[in-house]
Amino acid sequence: MMVDSPRWGRRTAAVVLLLAAAAQAAPAFAQNPQNRMRGAGAAKQAKAPENLRDGQAETRLMEVYQLTGQGRGREALARAESLARDYPNFQLAQLALGDLLNARVRPVRKLGDVPEADAARAPEAGGMLDELRTESLQRVQAHKNRPGPDRIPAQFLELSSRSRHAIAIDASRSRLYLFENTPKGLQLVADYYASVGKLGIEKLVEGDQRTPLGVYFITSRLDPVTLKDFYGAGALPINYPNPLDQSRGKTGSGIWLHGTPPDQFARAPLATDGCVVLANPDLERILRQVEPRSTPVVIARQLQWVAAHSVQAERNAFEAVLNAWRTAKSQGDMARLTGFYAPDFQSYRQKPLSEWTTVLQAESRALKGREIQLKDKSYLRWTDATDTMVVTFGEVAEGARTGPVKRQYWKRKGQQWQIFFEGVIG
Repeated sequence: MMVDSPRWGRRTAAVVLLLAAAAQAAPAFAQNPQNRMRGAGAAKQAKAPENLRDGQAETRLMEVYQLTGQGRGREALARAESLARDYPNFQLAQLALGDLLNARVRPVRKLGDVPEADAARAPEAGGMLDELRTESLQRVQAHKNRPGPDRIPAQFLELSSRSRHAIAIDASRSRLYLFENTPKGLQLVADYYASVGKLGIEKLVEGDQRTPLGVYFITSRLDPVTLKDFYGAGALPINYPNPLDQSRGKTGSGIWLHGTPPDQFARAPLATDGCVVLANPDLERILRQVEPRSTPVVIARQLQWVAAHSVQAERNAFEAVLNAWRTAKSQGDMARLTGFYAPDFQSYRQKPLSEWTTVLQAESRALKGREIQLKDKSYLRWTDATDTMVVTFGEVAEGARTGPVKRQYWKRKGQQWQIFFEGVIG
């Protein structure tokens, strides 16, 4: 999460280089004081108007691209000028504007088409332009391949009504998807461009500049007043390393979803020290809507989208296993109950299975023969080298109104599911 301002200064310089070339190619652009100011880099000092909504900048950029592709250059230029004015720090908007201005006097062969002579004077700008082209491609592909209304990520087998929202991140598409949990199931309500680690994904150790993969939960909401400007509109920490990560020896901390500094709109697809970074207007909507502790965050190399009804068989199969665990605990059948726990089991207090058995015995005695019910259940499946189920539920004894909220991590070994972690979270 360390600031990387020199790299981003060069990225902005690449856009300024293109705009400078456009000013030379299109004198009308140079004569306009607003354009001269923007081309000189004053966009770094400006802020977007307060009333601009999440996702709006990208939608308008796609309109510019569409008009350009249709050969409607004059309309595209007017839209690009308006977009760059409203979002002066949106570098792709500036890039599109520069290309459209250059196209008035010479052929433009690719996005960010800087004349060779100008590029030779600033060779470091080439890499930054490549980053902007990759960002543009990721945004375009996400719009072309938006999932259908009946599709959900395969990880979401069941989500409790207590989880009002859910987040899924597809690193291959540089995309974050925000869902609302409705009585009819998960509904995709928004999706945003997002940046991940400089060295990619699958975090292993502290400082490796990678974004973790797995099932996580938002742990808190950090007030931007308490944060440096680097984090923009705010931050949502997640619980990396989770119990599965810890069982695999992964290290590190401080993985957040956060915004950008005031002088930036977005970052390159691979540009963080492991966090997931969004444009501030996009993050602001998430900050307003999601709830700490109950909002799951799935971060995947590539999301698998499935029909919502297609996960029912998997959900029912696992529900039968969980009910068998519940029955064994209700009946105080310790031999059967402990058979559900893996030999390498751990708890939040680092209790091994031998000590956890004592806890289970005490909980069974406290039931005094009463049956337990599992309320507000959530099942989130994570499959890589191991098939894992992250289960959250309220454990309520018969006759009681409330009980502890527990989270379990199950792993499949052959045809058997076993608990390798369990703890009370509320």
